Amino acid sequence: MPKFTDTITIKIKAGHGGPGSVAFRREKYIPKGGPDGGDGGKGGDVYFQASSSHTNLSYLFKDRVYSAKNGRHGEGDNRSGAEGEDLIIKVPVGTEIINDETGELIADLVDDSIIVCAATGGIGGRGNAFFKSSTMQTPRFAQPGLPGEEISVRLNLKLIADIGLVGLPNAGKSTLLSKITNAKPKIADYPFTTLIPNLGVVSRGKKEFKIADIPGIIEGAHKGMGLGLSFLQHIERVKILVYLIDIQSSDHLYAFKLLKEELESYSKDLPKKPSLIVITKTDIVNDDKYVKEIKKQFKRVNIIDISSESGSNIDLLLDKIEDLLEQS
Repeated sequence: MPKFTDTITIKIKAGHGGPGSVAFRREKYIPKGGPDGGDGGKGGDVYFQASSSHTNLSYLFKDRVYSAKNGRHGEGDNRSGAEGEDLIIKVPVGTEIINDETGELIADLVDDSIIVCAATGGIGGRGNAFFKSSTMQTPRFAQPGLPGEEISVRLNLKLIADIGLVGLPNAGKSTLLSKITNAKPKIADYPFTTLIPNLGVVSRGKKEFKIADIPGIIEGAHKGMGLGLSFLQHIERVKILVYLIDIQSSDHLYAFKLLKEELESYSKDLPKKPSLIVITKTDIVNDDKYVKEIKKQFKRVNIIDISSESGSNIDLLLDKIEDLLEQS
C-alpha cells in the first residue's frame, strides 16, 4: 500500500532576479558607443494549486526543497533577460499552506483548481542603459537581481467531505463505505483494518455527497493513542457526523460517549456538528427486541440500526443523511 501522507514540511524557493548587463554600442562614428545593457529577468514564482487528481502529499517526499527558475542576465542592445519559469506544485483539494516559522495560514485550498502564489520571484537588476544621464554618459555598472523569497511551509491536508464516519475499531465503517460509495477500502474482521482515511462518493439520482471513513478512534486518541489522532483533522470540515456503534459492543452507550469525548478533546466544535447514531451489524444478532432496547438507551431521535451485509435499512440511512444535509 502506498504511504499516506497528510502533513509534510517543505522548503520553497522563488527564483532570483537576473543581473542587469553592462554593455555599450559599438557603432561607427559613435565614440565608445553608448550604454545599452538590458535589465535582468524576474525570478519565477512558486505557486500551489489544488488538484482533485492528487489524494495525499506523499509524492512530495522525493524532494524537500522546491525551487522556481532564476531570471536570466540582461544583454547588450537593450535586451532584457528572460523571466524565470514559475513552479506550480499540485496538492490535494483541502490542503492548508502554513508558514512553518510563524504559523500563519497562507492559503486554504478548499476548491479544485484554486492556485495561490506562496513565494514571489526577485526583480531583475537594471542594466547600465537605465543609469545613463546628462551627468553620467557611460555608466559602467549594473544592478544585481534581487533574491527570490524563500520560506518553509507546512502542508496540512484535511479531507473535503460532507459526511464523516467515526467509530471504534471494527465498527463497520469500511464495510458501510464500500456498500454505499465507489470507494474500495480494505476490509477484514480485526481492529485497525483502516490505516488511512478513505473517501467515497454517494450518487443518488441527481444528488451526490462525499463520505470519509476515519480510522478507528480509541480512548486517548486525542493524546496520540492508536491511530485516531493522526486522522481526527480529517473530520474538521465535514458537515455531518455519523457515529457507528457495533451491536456486539459490551456497552453501547459508553462507546458513543467515548467517541464524543475524544472528538471534543481534539476540538470542542466537533461534537456540536449535526449527527446520527448508527447501530451496525444487526444481521449478527437478528433480534429486533434487543435492537430496540439498545436504541432506547440513547434517548435520541436520530438513531438507526443497519446491516451493511444484508443491506437492511441502508436506504433509510441515506435518506436520513440527505435530510440532515438539507438542514445544515
